[in-house]
Amino acid sequence: MDSLENVIPQNKMATTQVNKLLLAMGLPMIVSMMLQAFYNIVDSYFVSQIANTNAVLGMGEYGVNALTLAFPIQMLMIAIGVGTGVGINSLLSRSLGEGNREKASKIAGNAIFLGLCTYAVFLLVGIFLVPAYLRSQTTDPVVMRMGTEYLRICTILSFGAILSMIYEKLLQGAGRTIPATIAQIAGALANIILDPIMIFGLLGCPQMGIAGAAYATVIGQVLTLVLDMIFHHQFNKDVDAGLHYIKPDRAFIGEIYKIGFPAILMQALMSFMTYGLNIILGVIGSSAVTAYGMYYKIQQFIFFAAFGMNNAIIPVVAFNFGMKDTRRMRAGIKYGMLYTLIIMAAGMVLLQVFARPLMGAFSLSTNTMDLCVLAIRIITLGYLFAGANIAFQGIFQAFGNGVRSLLVSMIRLILVVFPAALWFTTFQNAERIVWWAFPVAEASALVLAGLFMGMTAKEQQLGTLTPHLLSGSS
Repeated sequence: MDSLENVIPQNKMATTQVNKLLLAMGLPMIVSMMLQAFYNIVDSYFVSQIANTNAVLGMGEYGVNALTLAFPIQMLMIAIGVGTGVGINSLLSRSLGEGNREKASKIAGNAIFLGLCTYAVFLLVGIFLVPAYLRSQTTDPVVMRMGTEYLRICTILSFGAILSMIYEKLLQGAGRTIPATIAQIAGALANIILDPIMIFGLLGCPQMGIAGAAYATVIGQVLTLVLDMIFHHQFNKDVDAGLHYIKPDRAFIGEIYKIGFPAILMQALMSFMTYGLNIILGVIGSSAVTAYGMYYKIQQFIFFAAFGMNNAIIPVVAFNFGMKDTRRMRAGIKYGMLYTLIIMAAGMVLLQVFARPLMGAFSLSTNTMDLCVLAIRIITLGYLFAGANIAFQGIFQAFGNGVRSLLVSMIRLILVVFPAALWFTTFQNAERIVWWAFPVAEASALVLAGLFMGMTAKEQQLGTLTPHLLSGSS
């Protein structure tokens, strides 16, 4: 095992000024996370342009509805990959901070094993469960056919999506965010280029419709995986590779999921929220369901940027937690919170100003577009609350307090938003006021997050954080 002195000077997380470090690590992660949003929004855009047939008018909107109903399963896939990655990210960074190369290598190997197991689960979902899942949300035969065709391809061939998330976290956990971002850019560009070619049958490719959108997504994900694997073996020299490290180790898997399982549940709550709201909004009408689906994919660019900064907070705070450097931990908390709030404030302004032009790019009915614009205008009012919650969740995860992060998510995504949305559906103007459930839920969660942060500061002997968050130094 390398000594602490030999390992730490080689890692920028121990030496770089924290405010600059978070930007250097966070910006590539933000780009990476925002590119993930491209997979869904690009699919939705091109699918919305699918031409009508003699038998079916409004094929584009049917296709977007099908993607909306399929989306929770794709989100669940991301939840398990990203949630497992949170445990990997935090433990790998902490192990490197401690100078424990052997432990870091075993964590990396077990991460790959867990990724393979996750893919096996979604392979079975794709083969056996897709039609039953879609029938729980719709009885429309056109939506059923399109949704089944799309979702089966995305799940049966999901190895690229799942394993690329694992390798990405191995790169990020070691502080190597730029190679991971390059891999994401390559995959996103491949998806963007292939979508119109495969959907509409350009350049000699057969016209595949919504199946083309699925295949373009899968090919982009596989390309990202291949590049992530190459970059991991090329640049992660402080982590040893070898088949014997992939052999499952109950202790290391337990450590990964001690942090990662609450994060999986936290991310899965987003999938469950979308699934549940699809059903709740279905009471109002299919236009409300489609409007919510389109809003959700648009807002992902903002939220994924915030989660990119969240993913920078975790290794920076965790690494210095491993080093027991209180000053740098406090600086990581301060600047991580500040940068996340800036991202959400900018997102709120942009969406408020450009809501209608953004939605005008999609081929949707006038009623659906108006509902989506209204949803954007109301829901973005809670974005600063949401930003603070996301930053606090990253801080809790960095200290190994995954349960606190999970509880904040429960308030944000389930325990307040569902009852509020159900209540609003009983009003005569439900389609206009149901969107207020979201800012109410974010504000409620922030109260709990603030209480948890006070407890965390006391446990880690960080002192009173409020003055430090307002001034302080890195």
